[in-house]
Amino acid sequence: MAYSNPTIDRILEHRTIREFTEEKVPEEMLAAFLEVINRTASSTGMQAFSVIRATDPKVRRDIAQVCGQEYVARAPELFIFIVDAHRNARIAQEQGSEAKARRGMDRFFQGCMDAVLAAQNLTTAVESAGLGAVFLGSILNDAEAIVRILKLPELTFPVLGVGFGRPNQDPMKKPRMPIALKLFENEYQDRDAWLPAIAEYDKEMETYYDLRERGKRSDSFSGQVARYLDNLQAKRAKMLRVARAQGFDLGLDD
Repeated sequence: MAYSNPTIDRILEHRTIREFTEEKVPEEMLAAFLEVINRTASSTGMQAFSVIRATDPKVRRDIAQVCGQEYVARAPELFIFIVDAHRNARIAQEQGSEAKARRGMDRFFQGCMDAVLAAQNLTTAVESAGLGAVFLGSILNDAEAIVRILKLPELTFPVLGVGFGRPNQDPMKKPRMPIALKLFENEYQDRDAWLPAIAEYDKEMETYYDLRERGKRSDSFSGQVARYLDNLQAKRAKMLRVARAQGFDLGLDD
């Protein structure tokens, strides 16, 4: 790579950390992370997201159960990022506005984008401080349960969790497919067949899992994709129903 700087170098060394020491995140460091979250770019400046910091052991255990990952409860810090159209609706209504657009899917996706950007900014800041993090899309294994656990009001919705702290492991860096397979110019460029294009990447992934699991697992990316798309998870498939129950208008009746 011809160009580099400390920020790029740090991002390129990203690894998912699932095991942490018991060391607490220093308060001054945590305060800086919160400011990073707060300064994240936001669609039309509406800041349509919020963060739930899970500190209660029972709340943490309940979230971990939804995730199906017991290590989630052990992370020194556990943040859940949510769509929050509730706050802005209240702000508008308290000024006498009817807030007619408060339930729209635009508000929903706006909040999703804001939440994900904030979660990524947090993770970049965490890693820049020598700590580690794990993204938890698994909170959506049961979005309805997360709504209940976190007592989320109308016009809110869970998007993504982030656990972070001092790493207690040094995992290998997971391979990525070549950027040439993801980067197109001016229009999407499909292929007659994708498997030949990812053949070398499949081999790289097989080697990665073989080394990481000490010969107990040899898995290709293409095999993972097939299994993933064959695995229809009932509760995840009904996420939009949960969003509707939270008061968002899906706009499917037009």
